[in-house]
Amino acid sequence: MSNKSGTPKDTHYAKLRRAHRDEKTGGAPAFRPRQPIPPGENAADGLVRLYGLHTVRAALDNPRRRIKKMLVTRNAAERLAIADLAALPFKAELVEPKDIDKVTGSDAVHQGVLIEAEPLKPKRLDALGDARLVLVLDQITDPHNVGAILRSAVAFGAGALITTARHSPQESGVLAKSASGALEHIDQIEVKNLADALGQLHEAGFQTIGLDSDGPAELEKSFAGKKIALVLGAEGKGLRQKTRETVTTLARLDMPGAIRSLNVSNAAAVSLYAARKFLASSE
Repeated sequence: MSNKSGTPKDTHYAKLRRAHRDEKTGGAPAFRPRQPIPPGENAADGLVRLYGLHTVRAALDNPRRRIKKMLVTRNAAERLAIADLAALPFKAELVEPKDIDKVTGSDAVHQGVLIEAEPLKPKRLDALGDARLVLVLDQITDPHNVGAILRSAVAFGAGALITTARHSPQESGVLAKSASGALEHIDQIEVKNLADALGQLHEAGFQTIGLDSDGPAELEKSFAGKKIALVLGAEGKGLRQKTRETVTTLARLDMPGAIRSLNVSNAAAVSLYAARKFLASSE
Protein backbone atom coordinates (compact mmCIF):
# COMPACT_ATOMS: atom_id res chain seq x y z
CA MET A 1 0.00 0.00 0.00
CA SER A 2 1.53 3.33 -1.05
CA ASN A 3 1.70 6.44 1.10
CA LYS A 4 0.33 9.28 -1.09
CA SER A 5 0.79 11.99 1.49
CA GLY A 6 4.58 12.04 1.02
CA THR A 7 7.32 13.16 3.38
CA PRO A 8 9.19 16.47 3.55
CA LYS A 9 12.09 14.76 1.79
CA ASP A 10 9.78 13.56 -1.02
CA THR A 11 8.39 17.08 -1.42
CA HIS A 12 11.90 18.54 -1.58
CA TYR A 13 12.95 16.17 -4.36
CA ALA A 14 9.70 16.81 -6.24
CA LYS A 15 10.48 20.52 -6.27
CA LEU A 16 14.00 19.82 -7.52
CA ARG A 17 12.62 17.65 -10.35
CA ARG A 18 10.16 20.40 -11.39
CA ALA A 19 12.93 23.00 -11.32
CA HIS A 20 15.11 20.74 -13.49
CA ARG A 21 12.28 20.25 -16.00
CA ASP A 22 11.60 23.99 -16.11
CA GLU A 23 15.27 24.70 -16.73
CA LYS A 24 15.37 22.26 -19.63
CA THR A 25 12.18 23.64 -21.21
CA GLY A 26 13.04 27.30 -20.75
CA GLY A 27 11.33 28.05 -17.45
CA ALA A 28 7.91 27.74 -15.87
CA PRO A 29 4.90 28.59 -18.05
CA ALA A 30 4.22 32.32 -18.07
CA PHE A 31 1.03 33.55 -16.40
CA ARG A 32 -1.55 34.39 -19.03
CA PRO A 33 -4.33 36.66 -17.83
CA ARG A 34 -7.81 35.96 -19.11
CA GLN A 35 -8.50 37.98 -22.22
CA PRO A 36 -11.47 40.34 -21.82
CA ILE A 37 -14.51 39.62 -23.95
CA PRO A 38 -15.98 42.68 -25.70
CA PRO A 39 -19.76 43.22 -25.75
CA GLY A 40 -21.65 41.52 -28.57
CA GLU A 41 -24.09 43.13 -30.98
CA ASN A 42 -26.67 45.55 -29.62
CA ALA A 43 -30.18 44.40 -28.79
CA ALA A 44 -32.80 44.59 -31.51
CA ASP A 45 -34.34 48.00 -32.15
CA GLY A 46 -36.80 48.97 -29.45
CA LEU A 47 -35.28 46.67 -26.81
CA VAL A 48 -32.80 47.13 -23.97
CA ARG A 49 -30.66 44.56 -22.18
CA LEU A 50 -30.85 44.51 -18.41
CA TYR A 51 -28.76 42.26 -16.18
CA GLY A 52 -27.99 41.47 -12.56
CA LEU A 53 -30.07 39.67 -9.95
CA HIS A 54 -31.67 42.73 -8.30
CA THR A 55 -32.34 44.40 -11.63
CA VAL A 56 -33.97 41.36 -13.20
CA ARG A 57 -35.96 40.43 -10.08
CA ALA A 58 -37.46 43.93 -9.98
CA ALA A 59 -38.23 43.77 -13.71
CA LEU A 60 -39.96 40.41 -13.30
CA ASP A 61 -42.13 41.87 -10.54
CA ASN A 62 -43.05 45.01 -12.50
CA PRO A 63 -46.32 44.56 -14.44
CA ARG A 64 -45.38 47.53 -16.66
CA ARG A 65 -42.23 45.81 -17.91
CA ARG A 66 -42.54 43.89 -21.19
CA ILE A 67 -39.85 41.21 -21.23
CA LYS A 68 -39.10 39.42 -24.49
CA LYS A 69 -36.19 37.08 -23.66
CA MET A 70 -34.08 35.78 -20.80
CA LEU A 71 -30.67 34.12 -20.59
CA VAL A 72 -30.06 32.61 -17.17
CA THR A 73 -27.67 30.19 -15.52
CA ARG A 74 -28.90 27.37 -13.32
CA ASN A 75 -27.54 29.05 -10.19
CA ALA A 76 -29.12 32.42 -11.03
CA ALA A 77 -32.47 30.74 -11.76
CA GLU A 78 -32.39 29.19 -8.31
CA ARG A 79 -31.55 32.53 -6.68
CA LEU A 80 -34.41 34.15 -8.57
CA ALA A 81 -36.73 31.33 -7.42
CA ILE A 82 -37.56 30.38 -11.02
CA ALA A 83 -38.48 26.70 -10.83
CA ASP A 84 -39.69 26.20 -14.41
CA LEU A 85 -38.32 28.31 -17.25
CA ALA A 86 -40.98 26.95 -19.60
CA ALA A 87 -43.69 28.48 -17.40
CA LEU A 88 -42.43 32.03 -17.97
CA PRO A 89 -44.48 34.17 -20.39
CA PHE A 90 -41.44 34.86 -22.58
CA LYS A 91 -38.58 32.90 -24.11
CA ALA A 92 -36.06 31.78 -21.47
CA GLU A 93 -32.87 29.83 -22.10
CA LEU A 94 -30.62 28.04 -19.60
CA VAL A 95 -27.00 28.97 -20.38
CA GLU A 96 -23.48 29.08 -18.98
CA PRO A 97 -21.98 32.35 -17.63
CA LYS A 98 -19.64 32.58 -20.63
CA ASP A 99 -22.67 32.69 -22.94
CA ILE A 100 -23.88 35.86 -21.22
CA ASP A 101 -20.33 37.27 -21.28
CA LYS A 102 -20.48 37.06 -25.07
CA VAL A 103 -23.53 39.33 -25.03
CA THR A 104 -22.68 41.84 -22.29
CA GLY A 105 -18.90 41.65 -22.41
CA SER A 106 -16.88 40.16 -19.58
CA ASP A 107 -16.65 43.49 -17.71
CA ALA A 108 -20.39 43.52 -16.98
CA VAL A 109 -21.37 42.07 -13.59
CA HIS A 110 -24.39 40.16 -14.87
CA GLN A 111 -24.53 37.59 -12.01
CA GLY A 112 -25.75 34.93 -14.42
CA VAL A 113 -28.90 36.55 -15.77
CA LEU A 114 -29.82 38.88 -18.62
CA ILE A 115 -33.14 39.94 -20.10
CA GLU A 116 -34.13 41.77 -23.25
CA ALA A 117 -37.13 44.00 -22.71
CA GLU A 118 -38.94 47.06 -23.93
CA PRO A 119 -37.78 50.24 -22.16
CA LEU A 120 -40.24 51.81 -19.74
CA LYS A 121 -42.14 54.72 -21.22
CA PRO A 122 -41.46 58.09 -19.52
CA LYS A 123 -44.49 59.84 -18.07
CA ARG A 124 -45.72 63.41 -18.49
CA LEU A 125 -45.16 66.08 -15.88
CA ASP A 126 -48.87 66.28 -15.15
CA ALA A 127 -48.71 62.66 -13.95
CA LEU A 128 -47.03 63.64 -10.67
CA GLY A 129 -50.22 63.10 -8.71
CA ASP A 130 -49.82 63.67 -4.98
CA ALA A 131 -46.01 63.40 -4.90
CA ARG A 132 -44.43 65.68 -2.29
CA LEU A 133 -40.77 65.07 -3.05
CA VAL A 134 -39.22 64.85 -6.51
CA LEU A 135 -35.75 65.01 -8.02
CA VAL A 136 -34.90 67.09 -11.09
CA LEU A 137 -31.68 66.43 -13.04
CA ASP A 138 -30.18 69.22 -15.12
CA GLN A 139 -28.28 67.43 -17.90
CA ILE A 140 -26.63 64.73 -15.79
CA THR A 141 -25.44 62.28 -18.45
CA ASP A 142 -23.40 59.61 -16.62
CA PRO A 143 -25.57 56.44 -16.39
CA HIS A 144 -23.70 55.28 -13.27
CA ASN A 145 -24.59 58.51 -11.48
CA VAL A 146 -28.21 58.52 -12.68
CA GLY A 147 -28.60 54.89 -11.63
CA ALA A 148 -27.22 55.62 -8.16
CA ILE A 149 -29.51 58.67 -7.88
CA LEU A 150 -32.51 56.50 -8.82
CA ARG A 151 -31.59 54.07 -6.06
CA SER A 152 -31.44 56.86 -3.45
CA ALA A 153 -34.66 58.42 -4.78
CA VAL A 154 -36.56 55.17 -4.25
CA ALA A 155 -34.94 54.57 -0.85
CA PHE A 156 -36.10 57.98 0.42
CA GLY A 157 -39.56 57.80 -1.11
CA ALA A 158 -39.27 60.38 -3.90
CA GLY A 159 -42.31 60.38 -6.14
CA ALA A 160 -40.55 60.92 -9.48
CA LEU A 161 -37.30 61.61 -11.29
CA ILE A 162 -37.54 64.42 -13.84
CA THR A 163 -34.99 64.62 -16.66
CA THR A 164 -34.67 66.41 -19.98
CA ALA A 165 -35.34 64.57 -23.23
CA ARG A 166 -31.87 65.57 -24.46
CA HIS A 167 -28.59 65.33 -22.55
CA SER A 168 -29.82 62.53 -20.30
CA PRO A 169 -28.82 58.86 -20.46
CA GLN A 170 -31.20 56.41 -22.06
CA GLU A 171 -32.31 53.32 -20.19
CA SER A 172 -29.51 50.76 -20.36
CA GLY A 173 -27.96 47.80 -18.60
CA VAL A 174 -25.34 50.03 -16.95
CA LEU A 175 -27.95 52.48 -15.63
CA ALA A 176 -30.27 49.71 -14.43
CA LYS A 177 -27.44 47.79 -12.73
CA SER A 178 -26.34 50.95 -10.90
CA ALA A 179 -29.96 51.51 -9.83
CA SER A 180 -30.10 47.96 -8.41
CA GLY A 181 -33.79 47.48 -9.20
CA ALA A 182 -34.90 51.05 -8.46
CA LEU A 183 -35.63 51.67 -12.15
CA GLU A 184 -38.85 49.69 -11.75
CA HIS A 185 -40.05 51.53 -8.62
CA ILE A 186 -40.22 55.22 -9.52
CA ASP A 187 -41.96 57.30 -12.16
CA GLN A 188 -39.58 58.82 -14.67
CA ILE A 189 -40.75 62.04 -16.25
CA GLU A 190 -39.15 63.47 -19.38
CA VAL A 191 -39.49 67.15 -20.30
CA LYS A 192 -38.35 69.16 -23.31
CA ASN A 193 -37.61 72.43 -21.53
CA LEU A 194 -36.39 72.32 -17.93
CA ALA A 195 -37.13 75.98 -17.14
CA ASP A 196 -40.75 75.53 -18.29
CA ALA A 197 -41.00 72.33 -16.21
CA LEU A 198 -39.75 74.18 -13.12
CA GLY A 199 -42.43 76.79 -13.75
CA GLN A 200 -45.08 74.07 -13.83
CA LEU A 201 -43.71 72.67 -10.57
CA HIS A 202 -44.08 76.11 -9.00
CA GLU A 203 -47.69 76.26 -10.17
CA ALA A 204 -48.24 72.85 -8.59
CA GLY A 205 -47.01 74.17 -5.23
CA PHE A 206 -43.44 72.88 -5.26
CA GLN A 207 -40.51 74.73 -3.79
CA THR A 208 -37.65 74.12 -6.23
CA ILE A 209 -34.21 74.06 -4.58
CA GLY A 210 -31.11 74.09 -6.76
CA LEU A 211 -28.10 72.44 -5.15
CA ASP A 212 -25.02 74.62 -5.55
CA SER A 213 -21.76 74.41 -3.59
CA ASP A 214 -21.73 78.24 -3.48
CA GLY A 215 -25.43 78.58 -2.67
CA PRO A 216 -26.22 81.49 -0.31
CA ALA A 217 -28.08 79.38 2.26
CA GLU A 218 -27.65 76.01 3.95
CA LEU A 219 -30.01 73.38 2.56
CA GLU A 220 -31.57 72.48 5.91
CA LYS A 221 -32.47 76.14 6.52
CA SER A 222 -33.95 76.59 3.05
CA PHE A 223 -36.91 74.20 3.20
CA ALA A 224 -40.40 75.69 3.14
CA GLY A 225 -43.86 74.47 2.21
CA LYS A 226 -45.20 70.97 1.78
CA LYS A 227 -43.75 70.03 -1.62
CA ILE A 228 -40.06 70.01 -2.50
CA ALA A 229 -38.24 69.49 -5.80
CA LEU A 230 -34.46 69.07 -5.48
CA VAL A 231 -32.60 70.19 -8.61
CA LEU A 232 -29.10 68.83 -9.29
CA GLY A 233 -26.64 69.70 -12.03
CA ALA A 234 -23.90 67.73 -13.73
CA GLU A 235 -20.57 67.30 -11.98
CA GLY A 236 -18.12 70.01 -12.93
CA LYS A 237 -20.63 72.19 -14.79
CA GLY A 238 -23.27 72.32 -12.07
CA LEU A 239 -26.63 73.94 -12.74
CA ARG A 240 -27.05 75.86 -15.99
CA GLN A 241 -27.55 79.62 -15.70
CA LYS A 242 -31.21 79.48 -16.78
CA THR A 243 -31.89 76.80 -14.18
CA ARG A 244 -30.18 78.86 -11.47
CA GLU A 245 -32.38 81.83 -12.39
CA THR A 246 -35.59 79.76 -12.38
CA VAL A 247 -35.41 77.74 -9.13
CA THR A 248 -37.04 79.12 -6.00
CA THR A 249 -33.85 78.83 -3.95
CA LEU A 250 -30.15 78.09 -4.39
CA ALA A 251 -28.75 76.16 -1.44
CA ARG A 252 -25.59 74.37 -0.43
CA LEU A 253 -24.82 71.35 1.69
CA ASP A 254 -22.99 72.39 4.83
CA MET A 255 -19.66 70.55 4.72
CA PRO A 256 -17.17 71.69 7.36
CA GLY A 257 -14.44 69.28 6.25
CA ALA A 258 -11.48 69.85 3.97
CA ILE A 259 -13.44 68.59 0.92
CA ARG A 260 -16.25 70.98 -0.02
CA SER A 261 -18.08 69.00 -2.69
CA LEU A 262 -19.56 65.54 -3.19
CA ASN A 263 -20.18 63.26 -6.12
CA VAL A 264 -23.61 64.22 -7.48
CA SER A 265 -25.17 60.87 -6.50
CA ASN A 266 -23.90 61.28 -2.92
CA ALA A 267 -25.17 64.86 -2.82
CA ALA A 268 -28.55 63.60 -3.99
CA ALA A 269 -28.72 61.02 -1.19
CA VAL A 270 -27.83 63.56 1.52
CA SER A 271 -30.30 66.11 0.13
CA LEU A 272 -33.09 63.56 -0.10
CA TYR A 273 -32.54 62.54 3.51
CA ALA A 274 -32.71 66.16 4.69
CA ALA A 275 -35.80 66.92 2.59
CA ARG A 276 -37.60 63.77 3.73
CA LYS A 277 -36.84 64.63 7.36
CA PHE A 278 -38.25 68.15 6.91
CA LEU A 279 -41.41 66.93 5.19
CA ALA A 280 -42.02 64.32 7.89
CA SER A 281 -41.69 66.96 10.61
CA SER A 282 -44.18 69.26 8.87
CA GLU A 283 -46.96 66.68 8.48
